[in-house]
Amino acid sequence: MAQLPWANWNGAAMPLSDVQVSVLDRGFLFGDGIYEVLRVYDGRPFLLREHMARLRRSLAEIQINANAQRLEQRMLEALRDSGVQSGMVYMQVTRGTAPRTHRFPQPTVAPNELIYVDVIDVDPYAAYRDAGAKLLTVKDIRWQRCDIKSVNLLANCMAAQAAVEAGCLEALLVDRDGTITEGSHTSIFAVRQGRIVTSPLGPHILPGITRGLVVALANRAGIEIVEQPLRQDELASIDEMFLTGTTSEVLPVTGVDDRPIGDGRPGPVTQRLVETYADHLRDWLAGETE
Repeated sequence: MAQLPWANWNGAAMPLSDVQVSVLDRGFLFGDGIYEVLRVYDGRPFLLREHMARLRRSLAEIQINANAQRLEQRMLEALRDSGVQSGMVYMQVTRGTAPRTHRFPQPTVAPNELIYVDVIDVDPYAAYRDAGAKLLTVKDIRWQRCDIKSVNLLANCMAAQAAVEAGCLEALLVDRDGTITEGSHTSIFAVRQGRIVTSPLGPHILPGITRGLVVALANRAGIEIVEQPLRQDELASIDEMFLTGTTSEVLPVTGVDDRPIGDGRPGPVTQRLVETYADHLRDWLAGETE
């Protein structure tokens, strides 16, 4: 097995600890880049097509001219060579290395492409699937293009740290008008009278890959799902809440700001989706679904 984390830096394979990045890389200087994180099960990247489609969109939105097909091939090679069976893949593309100036460098400057693979051998969220997670509401101070998966995540990091300091798993971001957008690194769903409610796609939220899958699974299971804004002052009236993410999968939320959601236990709709997600993953691993 390769030394983990195992990386590919601009086409060269090596341990991640050997990767050297110039201080003039625009990702380092400006947060000028995009990224993706994929979950690996049984040595295979889950939802690869969807993640690569979002990566291509992010590249196009910030005008980085990178070869996504080549990046995908390098990622698959790195995953194979790493020997990782249960883990994650991180992919990042920045605008490249150039003298520091706010405007974009000349088109001849090549993007910098980083891929690395690491192991996840224990579910880090296992305890929360039964007990549920507690969240903290935090003011959403991010920029107005949260639909782009940018490496510039300072506001997300500050929100996540506030949650940790409050003894919570995740931060629930609230816009100026009281609308809940999403988590600092997750998508948010509420359940009211058996119907699932989640924020509609737009510039204010990331189009989560796991979010998209859960929407499809809910529709397939006959659970009504409505894409509409959810306000902070409506939290007391919802029955259930759950979050989704690449590594968190589907995770029950049982409290926000020290107040219970519903009866303070994972609800039946959430539990059904946890099971539906697990069934879908098993079918995918068995080759019964894409």
